[in-house]
Amino acid sequence: MHELSMADAMVKTVLDVAEKNNATEVIEVTIEIGKLTMLNPEQLKFLLDVIVENTLLEGAKINIEEIPVELNCNICEYKGLADMDDSDHYLAIVKCPKCGERNVEITTGRECNVKNIKIEKEEEV
Repeated sequence: MHELSMADAMVKTVLDVAEKNNATEVIEVTIEIGKLTMLNPEQLKFLLDVIVENTLLEGAKINIEEIPVELNCNICEYKGLADMDDSDHYLAIVKCPKCGERNVEITTGRECNVKNIKIEKEEEV
C-alpha cells in the first residue's frame, strides 16, 4: 500500500510550505494524481485525513484531482486519451485507441503533485 508513504510525503510537503510562509492554518489543498500512479484516490484521501490530525492541515479541505492518461502514438500519430487495459490494476497496459499499438509516448497520467495550497496568515502590521 504505497498510498501511506505518498500521503505522508504530501503532508510533509504541505506543512513545509505552510511553515515557510508563516501560515497559521491550511485552508485547502489540491492534489493531482495520475491514473498511472496506481494510487487509489479514496484510500489516499482516508490516509490524508488521518495523518493531518493535530497539524496545521487538520480541518483543511483536501481535493484530489485524478488526471487521465493521454498519449502520442508513435505509429499512427494519434494524440489524446489512452485506451487502458484495466484487467490488472497493478500493471496498466496503455494502448493507442486508434491503431491498438503500444508504441506510445505517455504525456499525462503519471502526475503526483501538490497543485495548490491555501493558507491563513496573521495580518502583518
